[in-house]
Amino acid sequence: MWERRTDAVLGIAASALLLCLMVLTFADVVARYLLNRPIRGAFEITELTLLVLIFAGLPLVSHADEHVTMDFIDRILPARLVGAWIRAMHVVCAALMFFLTWQIWIKAGRISGYGDTTDTLRLLVGPFVYFMVAMIALTGLIHLYKVFVPGERRASQATT
Repeated sequence: MWERRTDAVLGIAASALLLCLMVLTFADVVARYLLNRPIRGAFEITELTLLVLIFAGLPLVSHADEHVTMDFIDRILPARLVGAWIRAMHVVCAALMFFLTWQIWIKAGRISGYGDTTDTLRLLVGPFVYFMVAMIALTGLIHLYKVFVPGERRASQATT
């Protein structure tokens, strides 16, 4: 139940951001080349929107097991060990995500403490970095969940 809601919320958010990004890019190109008046701060908004789009998509990709995978080890393992191997890889992924969460949390604190802003629009950067932290932590939780709740639906695409 929570999986569908989370997928829906993040999917809708990512879709809306992509639409906004396309509209902004189109409007900026038209304003720049036809009217000789580019949209002020469009580059910064594009950068921040891409950041949000990429990190909002990370938990979705992890939940759907849509990461690029190499299955050369899966092919040589006996069938009974493949499930354990997939769980072990989810443990490794979760550990990496939690390590990244911790490191980026430290960096976010520094950025927020300095009050870093974008150059043109003076938007605070800290909240965006904390968003990255939240999405990486959510991705780690998803991988941790997959360790304890196995199933064919969650199995690696490469091993099915």
